[in-house]
Amino acid sequence: MIELMTPRGVTPMEVRFGGKITDDDYEDVLVPALEAAIEAHERVRVLVILEDFEGYELEALVDDARTGLKHWSGFERVALVSGSKRLNMVIRGFSVLYPCPVAIFAPGEEDAARRWLRESLGAIHQEDLGGGALRIGLLGKLDAEAYAGAAEGIDAFVRAHDGFRLLLDLREFDGWQGLGALAQHFRLVRDHKGALVKAAIVGDAGWQKLAVRVGREVLGVEAEFFEAARIEAAKVWLKA
Repeated sequence: MIELMTPRGVTPMEVRFGGKITDDDYEDVLVPALEAAIEAHERVRVLVILEDFEGYELEALVDDARTGLKHWSGFERVALVSGSKRLNMVIRGFSVLYPCPVAIFAPGEEDAARRWLRESLGAIHQEDLGGGALRIGLLGKLDAEAYAGAAEGIDAFVRAHDGFRLLLDLREFDGWQGLGALAQHFRLVRDHKGALVKAAIVGDAGWQKLAVRVGREVLGVEAEFFEAARIEAAKVWLKA
């Protein structure tokens, strides 16, 4: 059984899965509500609560996959309340492949799941360092929405300078929430790579050093990596 807990077209949507999920549950309840919400809002946030969940009938399993693929870009964030250790482990294992952030909560944590659906996740901070240098700080775990909010400010800075220098501050960066955010990151890089003349990356993780190599070889710009404690040295080098 799939029970819709909010009116059709509303986001965040709340749905309750119980017992064995059938093909009719998808066709009559979930799909119409999901399509109405996407039509009204383009991208939706969904709370899924599993109670006495017994799995899918074969037809419902096919419908589940078909619905996910059809509306792949329509999900903005999904919160799952589940006590199934096996299901939770599978979802966590594949979370990086999902198009949107997915968070798992234990039974009884429905209010925490609702707060997570409403609140902001990571953030992108911008600071004009002068001399055509821009500091972009990535904070927390970023979703696609964070990039959408930052793009206008970055575009304006790039237009105002004939070639710009970038300090990418990753000291408080925890990664990306799903493929949608990662795609937005690479899109932002692609859109401005022709105007970038020099880049400094500040952080502590090993993969961040690899990003410097990518900057040199793929983007064709002068790039250096600086440990987190040497951020002031990175600013001096960037402007030199």
